[in-house]
Parts: sequence; C-alpha cells; structure tokens
Amino acid sequence: MKIVDIEVIRFKTKTRNYPTKWGYYYWGDERDGSSSITRIVTDEDAVGYNLGGDQATMDRVVKPLLVGENPLDREKLWHWMDQHPGFSEGLAGSIDCALWDLYGRMVGLPVHKCLGGCRDKVKAYASTWPNMGKPEDYAKHAVEMKELGYTAYKVHAYIYFNPRTWEPAPQLPGFPKEDVEVCSAVREAVGSDMVLMLDPFGVYTLEEAIWVGHELEKLDFYWLEHPMVETRVEAYRRLCNELDIAVCSPEHAPGGPFTRAEWVLQGGSDMSRIDVHYGGITGSYKHAMLCQAYGIQCEMHGGGWTNTHILGATPESTCEYFERGLLRPDLDYEKPAPFLKAICDPIDDGGNIILPTTPGLGMEFDWDYIEENRL
Repeated sequence: MKIVDIEVIRFKTKTRNYPTKWGYYYWGDERDGSSSITRIVTDEDAVGYNLGGDQATMDRVVKPLLVGENPLDREKLWHWMDQHPGFSEGLAGSIDCALWDLYGRMVGLPVHKCLGGCRDKVKAYASTWPNMGKPEDYAKHAVEMKELGYTAYKVHAYIYFNPRTWEPAPQLPGFPKEDVEVCSAVREAVGSDMVLMLDPFGVYTLEEAIWVGHELEKLDFYWLEHPMVETRVEAYRRLCNELDIAVCSPEHAPGGPFTRAEWVLQGGSDMSRIDVHYGGITGSYKHAMLCQAYGIQCEMHGGGWTNTHILGATPESTCEYFERGLLRPDLDYEKPAPFLKAICDPIDDGGNIILPTTPGLGMEFDWDYIEENRL
C-alpha cells in the first residue's frame, strides 16, 4: 500500500472567535469563517482524515516526503517528520493523527483500541472559556456545570485580558489577585466536594505563581496549570519545591515527548502535560507511557477527536481526566459543528465522556454540507 495523494478540503463555516493584536482571541458575534479537512489517499482506497490543513503546505512540504510511502509505517514517518526542518510540530502531529485514522478505518476499530484499549469512558472536567466575566459569573457557571453532572471544574480566568479596564492586554503582567478572587468565588459556590483546577496560561512571575499556589492550597484546588512562561524550567523547579499543590506543565513547550522527558527528569512539574500538537498520537502515547513508567500523571491538554484516543488507551492512574470545553454560558457545546454528525465527547450522568466507537478517530462528516460550502 502506498500514499498517492494528500489533499485539503476547505469549506465555509461560521465562527465566534475574534483575534486580537496580542495574538489571543475573544468571543463575539457570529461571523463568516472557514474550516478544512486533510485527507490522505492510498492506492488501495484506504483513506485517513484529520481536521485542519493547508493545501500549499501539503504540496510544498508534506507530499514530497510522504507520497509513495506506506501509510502503515507510522513510526518511521513520525521520525522523518520530527527530523524534517519544514515540518512544524503541529503539522507533523496532524499528519500523524490522519495516518492513525487511516489505519483505524482500515481495520474497523477506533484508534484507542488499536493502541491496546484500556477504558471506554473517562472522567471529564468542565473547562471554562477565559475572560468570561466577574467572579460571580464564574461561580454561577460552576454551579450550573455541577448540576449537569460534572465532578470537576477548571478555571481559565483573565488571560491576555485586563479585568480592571475590561479589554485585551499582553500576556504579562497577569492579574493574580483577580484570578484568585474568581477561584474563591467558585469554591464557595460549589462547596467542598467538587474538584477544582486553575490554568492561568503563563501569565505569572515566579513570585506571583508561588503566592497564587498557596492561595489555591487554602481553597483545596487539585492542580495549578501552566502558571509561568514555559521557557524557564528552573523557575518551575523552584515553584514545585515551594508548593504542596500539584503543578501541571508544560503545556506549550516545543519538543514534544523529548522536551517533556527532560522536564520529568528535572522535576519541573508534578504532573506532565501534552497534546497531539506536540507529537501527534504517536508522540503523545510515547510520553504517556514514559509518565506511567515514572509513576506520574500525564494530563492531556484539550479534548477533541485525537487526544480522546490517548485517554482510551491509558489507565486513570496515568491520564485521569478529559478536558471538556471550552465552555461558557452562551455556547451550546452539545451541538456538533455543521460539518460533523456528532460531537467527539458525549457525556453521561456521572460526568464521564464516552469514547468513540466508530473506526479511526471516530469522525463522521456531513459531506452534503461540506460540498455545498466548498471553497
């Protein structure tokens, strides 16, 4: 079997994300946007899909390397892409996921079963949209999530945003006092029996992170995630030494499982973190197994059709939670995107997401919608 083509299908859709000059985004009125799907095609009619992609990049970088190769040689191709200067980590990860989708569709199994299979449902935490409002707004939302069956809730407070002027702002300085006010309001609202986390998205100095960590310890939060810029591993080592609350990182450090292995050895975090943008399914699973060997947790960053399968192939003691979101009061999260027939993470009454059971990554596309809106 050989790869004969890699194409990107691009089509019109709607979005409510708006970029700011600081490189982050905010939630606004619905506007026109576009989405894309990458499709890997073989000479034996086996195909694999993943969301996203740009045809110019495929033609310039991906196809010269992969066309003519066996799509089942995922490990070899993963190393090739990792060593290729033209491949970003995100691009390599996306292609790796499409190759896994191709294999799963070919053998008729979801990817998490192809990886070995460990569980069919995973505990979920409700992960909030950032900059959602005042402390009372977060508290109200947390109560609503608890009533829906969630047993855990993660706060994204004020990220690239100034809560004093109520407008977008640079990443640093952050607003640790205001963030803690949000966390305190949430804890008071939901009581002591809900697991809580905070993800400030790298907006603190070391001193601020230490202060916030101690405040979260008083509030019985489970973990503090990505509190500082992740190019300063020594600052993270010092933070872990100062705090009792678990520090969960790195989230966006480049280098995939290789960088994260160094973080583990350096004691830069108590819990590790990865997603398919930093190594694809292949790299994420490698890192999860490394964490399992060292007896530490590897919490997957984000949800989606791809990260889901790492969770399905690992025990709760290694990867405990599924990050469900990002959630906000005026978002109907249960409604799939118009080009998909279902969401990736239906939730049961116990706050667990049910893993995909259809072959590959599990995506079922509405091709009529896609063709009607093709660009």
